[in-house]
Amino acid sequence: MTTKDWRKALKQLKTKPAKVQKYLKHNKPQTRTTGRALKKCVRCGRSEGHISRYGLHLCRTCFRDIALDIGFKKYS
Repeated sequence: MTTKDWRKALKQLKTKPAKVQKYLKHNKPQTRTTGRALKKCVRCGRSEGHISRYGLHLCRTCFRDIALDIGFKKYS
């Protein structure tokens, strides 16, 4: 269920506060505390191939683009 869907349902239940509380308890999207979706690239927002070592927080493609600029060397 997307965010848009649960907010639309709340408008329909506006006159019934008890039902609204029960609906929110079971259907409202929860805030994430762990998992891959939390770690995103600070440059492009991508969550795949995330490099968090040394506090970089970049995806692998952005890292390849700016690696020489931030002081990394390619050995090979």
